[in-house]
Amino acid sequence: MADVDVLIAGAGPVGLTAASELSRRGVSCRVVDRLPERLPYARAVGVQPRTLEIWDRMGMVREALETAVPLKGQLLYVNGEEGPRIELELPPEVPYGFAALPQYETERLLEDLLRRRGGHVERGTELVSFEQDAGEVRAVLSLPTGGTEELTARYLLGCDGAHSVVRKGLGLSFEGAALPQEYMLGDVEVDWDLPSGYGIRASRSVDGHPDDILVCIPLPGDHRYRMSMATPPELSRTAGQDTDGIAHGLSGGHGPVPGIEHIQAVLDRLSPRPTTASSLRWSSVFRISHRIVDRYRRGRVFVAGDAAHIHPPTGAQGMNTGVQDAFNLAWKLAAAVRGRAGADLLESYDAERRPVGEEVVARTLRHVRSGIRTGPDDPTTTLLREAQLLVGYRGSPIVEPDGSAPDGPAPGDRAPDCGGLAYALASFPVRLFTLLREREHTLLLYADQEDRLRASDVVAVSAERAAPGLLNACAVLAPGLEAPAPGLPVVHDTLDEFRRTYGARGGEAFLVRPDGHLGLRTVPADGPALPAYLEQLFGVRRTGA
Repeated sequence: MADVDVLIAGAGPVGLTAASELSRRGVSCRVVDRLPERLPYARAVGVQPRTLEIWDRMGMVREALETAVPLKGQLLYVNGEEGPRIELELPPEVPYGFAALPQYETERLLEDLLRRRGGHVERGTELVSFEQDAGEVRAVLSLPTGGTEELTARYLLGCDGAHSVVRKGLGLSFEGAALPQEYMLGDVEVDWDLPSGYGIRASRSVDGHPDDILVCIPLPGDHRYRMSMATPPELSRTAGQDTDGIAHGLSGGHGPVPGIEHIQAVLDRLSPRPTTASSLRWSSVFRISHRIVDRYRRGRVFVAGDAAHIHPPTGAQGMNTGVQDAFNLAWKLAAAVRGRAGADLLESYDAERRPVGEEVVARTLRHVRSGIRTGPDDPTTTLLREAQLLVGYRGSPIVEPDGSAPDGPAPGDRAPDCGGLAYALASFPVRLFTLLREREHTLLLYADQEDRLRASDVVAVSAERAAPGLLNACAVLAPGLEAPAPGLPVVHDTLDEFRRTYGARGGEAFLVRPDGHLGLRTVPADGPALPAYLEQLFGVRRTGA
């Protein structure tokens, strides 16, 4: 028997997301990180609306909303002249906006969540090597005492960054390259009078080509920003630069570190207002790389986050993509640990997430070269894509093909939020995301005036195909409908929002996955599609079948 269900290498946002979700499901896991403590650097800063939706499902969005600051948009300046202002305004049905939160705060919130669920991070402990066979993974850890420990795990998850021991141990390729430009980062305060909540992008153009650039992202605090800019020659690390990652040489590392005078020199050249920088908290010199592995899984070992993909930081896609990797994988691993995973379930991690990684790498590289507003999409679609709200898994081996082309989301799409859902015993409505919070697969059964579906029978048949605790259910009733649903939670679609948002038809079933994507929609709900899908997903057949 293995010592632990899942060993997680790396306690950044990606590893902590996986650990928290596994712990919530009762899966034993150990989280090891070679660093003795969290780094106090605001490296990944931007938090996408989709990540906030994930944190809602995880049960920590309140803490994030109380800690982060809103990102309202971006102010553009070229050669000192103000350009069009970019407003980050999403459609009203999207529940959360763009936010800024230093990575160390993100890690603190996730680590607190893990601790509440009975887990903890083993600091100063590093994965040294591993090997696997069909039954387990055997790993060697380096301990803070200087000794080593050997242990066995059913699965290993590599969230150990751009220099991943797990990726290298699997022999995965990491194709890509480093761009020649060098940049420096700094976390500082300034005294300008520019509006709060807006990023600043100021550049100098020569013959229509950018020659010098300053990008400032607001952080929690008074006039505090994380600033990035070109590296001056005296700080260059091109010779012998390790190009395996995107951010090296943080304060206390190797080589010269930018000082407040280097940042002030750039502000003197490019700031849209005369200003003085102060309170330098940390600084870094880095180069941008773009790389992606050839596969996200080999046997019982997986990679996620920077261990699987690194790319330009344009649009704040990196950490958010990694969090989605971990969230996508955690519920699948939990089902496998319980022995309730169909043949395609674990394989679907690579099938679903690697195309997303490839798209993000290509898109962010394109943005670096030609700007974030390029492409054929309309502005709203571009914004939704940057918000990661258009990530979908149509064609996945665990998404039921949908040939009816219904209105609303198709299987594989993100399940959108909607309001106006009311319990009979409550005097206030709730949102759909509230019903889905911290739940597994959720079966939504829509009933209208013409529907005669016996919802409780559908749930009973469906539950036979799912393991205990892996399926929740709720009936959504059309306005004014008082149809009974014995033993089944019921909400009323008082504003008709669910029907309009989902294009729901009477007697239709919607299966929402734990990661908030639709796995299936089918009508009639009591037809063969739903039980067959659950059998495929969980590998459980009806007794006697």
